[in-house]
Amino acid sequence: MNTADLGLPVDVPSTALFTDQYELTMLRAALKAGTAERRSVFEVFTRRLPDGRRYGVVAGTGRVLDAVENFRFDAGVLRFLRERDIVDEETLDWLAGYRFSGDIWGYPEGEVYFPGSPIMRVEGTFGECVLLETVILSILNHDSAIAAAASRMASAAGDRPLIEMGARRTHELAAVAAARSAYVGGFATTSDLAAGFRYNIPTVGTSAHAFTLLHDNERDAFQAQVNALGRDTTLLVDTYDVAEAVRTAVEIAGPELGAVRIDSGDLLLVAHRVRQQLDELGATDTKIVVTSDLDEYAIASLAAAPVDAYGVGTQLVTGSGHPTASMVYKLVARAESGAEGAPLVPVAKKSSGGKTSIGGRKWAARRLDSHGYAEAEVVGTGPVPDALADRQLLVELVKRGEVVAREPLDAARDRHAAARANLPLSATQLSRGEPVIPTEYVHGGSGS
Repeated sequence: MNTADLGLPVDVPSTALFTDQYELTMLRAALKAGTAERRSVFEVFTRRLPDGRRYGVVAGTGRVLDAVENFRFDAGVLRFLRERDIVDEETLDWLAGYRFSGDIWGYPEGEVYFPGSPIMRVEGTFGECVLLETVILSILNHDSAIAAAASRMASAAGDRPLIEMGARRTHELAAVAAARSAYVGGFATTSDLAAGFRYNIPTVGTSAHAFTLLHDNERDAFQAQVNALGRDTTLLVDTYDVAEAVRTAVEIAGPELGAVRIDSGDLLLVAHRVRQQLDELGATDTKIVVTSDLDEYAIASLAAAPVDAYGVGTQLVTGSGHPTASMVYKLVARAESGAEGAPLVPVAKKSSGGKTSIGGRKWAARRLDSHGYAEAEVVGTGPVPDALADRQLLVELVKRGEVVAREPLDAARDRHAAARANLPLSATQLSRGEPVIPTEYVHGGSGS
């Protein structure tokens, strides 16, 4: 099933206003100057990874493709722009027929990236490319930040599954995107039904403390849940006394009890005690799920605990302290003139304060060491060296305005697992450090 065909469970009429006003005023000025139709190349990259991170994760690519397809200036949007006097009539006429007709190349979703990696390359006329800056960045910055946090948590969890449960900690639409990104980064399930509906992510959930408090006693609550959901359900055991709750849970559900969830206290200590108690009661197959403000460090600290799954909310949907990937969208090449076939020339911002960029239309490849692990991210302009020809990272996503690389979300999830496994072992360390491989630049040729 192509889950992109399901459609959002909310009404989003157009993505065209998911942009900043200056994109439209630049378009207005470029149309007046006769430069809006110049062939241009924009690239998405980040100058640095969040402090201490070893690698980044590309996420949101599929959502970008949807956003580009839905970038349409309908009558209501055009009326808004006219009433606010944001653009003139000439620009409104141009926008009314807007359809992105260029090409987009990028790192496939789930791939890892490093400082300077040309994560996405957008090519077309200046007018049609400049309008996409904000919507592309808003998607990639958010989704990649969540996926990077998810990846670190998945590394810390090892073979133990992770449950995304952060919907109540962020904007309702961001929650859906966060669940999607978490799945790409290695999470197994989500509690958010909108994410399950939109992206076919497996969903889970049983009960909260409110359900226990609703009943006269814990026994009645557990019995009601087992009656409704079966013996393999997960019972929340820390509303009152944990030991008493575990005893009651096994009495009611028997050794077939699916799992118990612990949501507070010293999780390491409590998990050991609960495991011992479950085993003594004969519930040796009953699993232990822990929640309660977990992040990758807390998950790593529980590696020796008898825990079977983790539920993560706040720290995941806020990027575990880094809620953006700090990506930028920069013009790196443009045609010498508006004439058809005019050659591209590299362009770049030159300023102080670390905000410089490198001009030219770029390729990227990952060089491997003698053991088959990544040893450098090679970024260049001009011809690709023969030794790197089969290691190129960018793939064609949109060709002459048509999406050509839509794929199931599981493909991105599997790709990320493979890409992370291909990095040096130190990539999974949670201690602060530099990017796990360096970025090397190779210059040659022009911007074309």
